[in-house]
Amino acid sequence: MNKITVAVAALMALTGPALAQNIIVVAHGQANDPFWSVVRNGAMLAGDHTGASVDFRAPETFDMVAMGQLIDAAVNQQPAGIVVSIPDADALGPSIRRAVEAGIPVISMNSGGDVAADLGVRLHVGQSEYDAGVAAGARMAEMGATKAICVNHEVGNVSLDQRCAGFEEGFAQTVTVIPTQNDPTEVQSRVRAALESDPEVDAVLGLSASLVGEPAIAAVEALGRDDVRIATFDLSAGFLEAVSEGRASFAIDQQQYLQGYLPVTFLALNAEYGLMPGGDVPSGPNLVEQDAAAQAIELSAQGIR
Repeated sequence: MNKITVAVAALMALTGPALAQNIIVVAHGQANDPFWSVVRNGAMLAGDHTGASVDFRAPETFDMVAMGQLIDAAVNQQPAGIVVSIPDADALGPSIRRAVEAGIPVISMNSGGDVAADLGVRLHVGQSEYDAGVAAGARMAEMGATKAICVNHEVGNVSLDQRCAGFEEGFAQTVTVIPTQNDPTEVQSRVRAALESDPEVDAVLGLSASLVGEPAIAAVEALGRDDVRIATFDLSAGFLEAVSEGRASFAIDQQQYLQGYLPVTFLALNAEYGLMPGGDVPSGPNLVEQDAAAQAIELSAQGIR
């Protein structure tokens, strides 16, 4: 638990669950993505702890027009605060600025840390996607990999582009980006095809544990390629199990539970007392390798990591 989390917990212990505010969260994550259920779990627990009424909203698909409309609708309700993810600043910027101009405190989480301040967002809770990619690429190179693919399951999400770009920088060798859809069956097929077309590829980076990391493991094992190293952004119980068994190399944990929990708590405290941290809060990255996988599996199964 970092210093900010400790401070928040201590303050909440003093105040008790009496900060009855309404806070709206608008995220871009799709309902079938387990990653976002963990974000939602964190936000809802923060509501329980603070007494705030939390409304968690997201479009049914990766649709920036629909997401902008959800933010506009939230602004019209004049809540005590709005939490947003910002995968596309050009598309969402006008709606976010509308919230700020209406006097509604806005905190961003997960994606958009590099543009949040320009949009008037109070602070960002998340990780630098580019830096996390650099760390992943450097670690993969240390492990001896020489040629990699980066599998992007959500084309158009700038944060995912930053992950692949950072990975290429840290890896410092050939990286090919493989675009796919948000469909594990298609991901498995595309990874298998990429490995079959180029036997020199010996590393796969996924940008989602459940949607890409686990299908990538299935593709590699179906080909009998035990020389291919596999890593992914984010966690899932299935991928962590593979890391603990040595079938995958590592997962990059951005602790998305905090990305849901902390912004709601900050906005509730701000509405009641005018309190707000003085800067962004980095929630990651942490590389979860074999020695730490077992500890993370139990919490992942509980929807906390």
